[in-house]
Formats: sequence, C-alpha cells, structure tokens
Amino acid sequence: MAVTALGHLALCVSDMRRSEEFYARVLGFPKLFELRDDKGNPWINYYKVGPGQFIELFHPRGEEPAGTRPRVGFSHVCFVVDDIKRTEAEILARGGVMDRPIKLGIDGNYQAWVRDPDGNRIELMQLMPESPQAKMGT
Repeated sequence: MAVTALGHLALCVSDMRRSEEFYARVLGFPKLFELRDDKGNPWINYYKVGPGQFIELFHPRGEEPAGTRPRVGFSHVCFVVDDIKRTEAEILARGGVMDRPIKLGIDGNYQAWVRDPDGNRIELMQLMPESPQAKMGT
C-alpha cells in the first residue's frame, strides 16, 4: 500500500456563507469548485490550501434527528493512494476492516473508507486524471 499524500481535511460547517468568508477571504484559500449531491443540492465546496492539498467544507444538512444539534466540525481525513484495490486488499490482509467498500465517487475518483480505533473516519482516494481535484491540484 502506498499512501502518496494527505489529500484533504473535511469539515462540516454550520453556516456556509460565514465559512466561505473565513476560508476564502480571511485565510486566502481560493475556492476551486462545488460538488452537488445526487438531488442537485449544494454538498461540498473545495478550497485549495497548497499544491494537491484541499479543505472540503460540507454544507449544513437537515438530516439530524429532532432535538439534536447539527453536526459541525471534523468529518474525515483523506489519504491519496496510488492503487485503491491493492490498498483495500492489503488492509484486509493485515486484519483491518473496511467501513465502506470501493466505489466511484461523485467527483470521479475511487474511494474506500476505514475507521481508526477511536472511530474517526478515514477516506482512501485514488485520484483519477479527469477529476476536478487532479485537474486543479497543482
């Protein structure tokens, strides 16, 4: 298994407008693109931190049960891998458990998921040449 980079840090935000103001204007990270969910709703905004490094901001979602606070803060960390199938096979061979199997994401990259011992979500992503991240990564 070859992890080649830390791909992105994903945060769930409570107010996208305020968050965009902070990350774009205050920190100076250029907004690269926005992904929409399968219903066409705004889902994730991508900001460039440095070459091949991104922050994903997840739009607030109305999916939380009544009486609970919306999820805000850390969502997951993403590691870029050179071969997603080999990576999954090696994790399984080492006794690891996949949280989600390999699938093609809405952004055109292959992804799989694991969790660390504390339950933190880790995305493993194989960047595909035509994905927005690959096109805008450098």
